[in-house]
Amino acid sequence: MRNSVGKMSATGMKQAPRFAWWGVHSRFALWVAVAVFVCDHALKTWVLFGLGLPQRGQVPLLPFLDFVMVWNRGISYGLLQQHGDLGRWLLTALGLGASVLLWLWIAHTRSRQVAFAVALIVGGALANVLDRVLYGAVADFVRLFWGEWSWYVFNLADAAIVAGVLLLLYDSVAAGRDDETRGS
Repeated sequence: MRNSVGKMSATGMKQAPRFAWWGVHSRFALWVAVAVFVCDHALKTWVLFGLGLPQRGQVPLLPFLDFVMVWNRGISYGLLQQHGDLGRWLLTALGLGASVLLWLWIAHTRSRQVAFAVALIVGGALANVLDRVLYGAVADFVRLFWGEWSWYVFNLADAAIVAGVLLLLYDSVAAGRDDETRGS
């Protein structure tokens, strides 16, 4: 039985209505997303203004790690490079829209691991959106390499996004394995 206040439980007691934007793991996910966002922004601020990486260009750190300044005007791996304001704001809107949809996923999941993984993606996406708003491009600066081989230049937000995607893939494979085990 449903009424304007909420749902009726099996015992006939009224339950508070479930808000579509907030779920079981939303508070936890919010903390994770905010932590990624704040840490990424703090690190970028230090790299840009404390270390002065844009003026220095490159700072060797370890035999396999440098800080090197790259302004990414596209998305992951430099795809969809945008050099005008229209492209910048379209990518900003895309990042915000994706974050809203991902937040809805968080609000409706019952899995803490999925909420954690998606929160990493949301925090990273919003951190890169902030870069587009403040600087017109995303500040990437971590370069991993070995000899002549070099990985793409990235930032903490990108690493959080990749970690979130990998956790979702792991969860999907593990869930598939569980389904196969139950079916046999």
